Amino acid sequence: MGTSLQPAGLLAPGANLNAYMQTVNGFAVLSAEEEKQLAEDLYYRDDLEAARRLVLAHLRFVVHIAKSYSGYGLAQSDLIQEGNVGLMKAVKRFNPEKGVRLVSFAVHWIKAEMHEFILRNWRIVKVATTKAQRKLFFNLRGAKKRLAWLTNDEAKAVAEDLNVDLDQVREMEGRLSAYDAAFDAGTDDDDDTAYQAPAYYLEDRRYDPATQLEDADWEDSNVSSLVVALEGLDERSRDIIQQRWLNEENKATLHDLAAKYGVSAERIRQLEKNAMKKVRVAMEA
Repeated sequence: MGTSLQPAGLLAPGANLNAYMQTVNGFAVLSAEEEKQLAEDLYYRDDLEAARRLVLAHLRFVVHIAKSYSGYGLAQSDLIQEGNVGLMKAVKRFNPEKGVRLVSFAVHWIKAEMHEFILRNWRIVKVATTKAQRKLFFNLRGAKKRLAWLTNDEAKAVAEDLNVDLDQVREMEGRLSAYDAAFDAGTDDDDDTAYQAPAYYLEDRRYDPATQLEDADWEDSNVSSLVVALEGLDERSRDIIQQRWLNEENKATLHDLAAKYGVSAERIRQLEKNAMKKVRVAMEA
């Protein structure tokens, strides 16, 4: 296969999915050394050719992930396209100094884009609006083996497997079983009823370019301010804030940090309170 193909031409598989799969499978898998060199070229020198090669070498991985989401009735080519967007985001953010392979880092970004696409399109009305609901949504879809409603025993088993409340399982099952509503008014609707169609009163501003740019600028500004504020703290206070508030998982308790620093839990609470006050003042300055 020639090297003239560009990633942009492979982002959307198109109608011939088999041909697309043959194409992406034709790109050579990178060795750890090759991948690290390309990642360094991109990370330190903004080498776009290195980015291109990293994306091409991992397109087959996106296809593999997309196959695992085939049970939602959505076109696999669309899932692949969304996953490719996630792959490009991962390549852009990949730090070669972290000591992990790109494929391990990219899986989160690829699945995140696919999840968002599924949740936007599988139902007109979102069935999952929180992180916990999304986890339940994707797991419950796999847990239901038949079209009938779950029995009490089955619902309890699902709740135990997913570590959620039984009520949450029942609520999500109801959402999954709900019928879709027409977005546009029907051709037979008259003026007195047509206004009730969602198309007349629902406006999604999430993807407005101006709104997205404003949100991105606001987030970047907050992140930058937070980084500066944390740098102004002493090492212990900074660690307390990190462990208590900034870690995604396994947040430390006051007693955990008390044991770590050999002080009382009340002392840790005081340090945390003072550090948070300093951070707020620095971010508002």
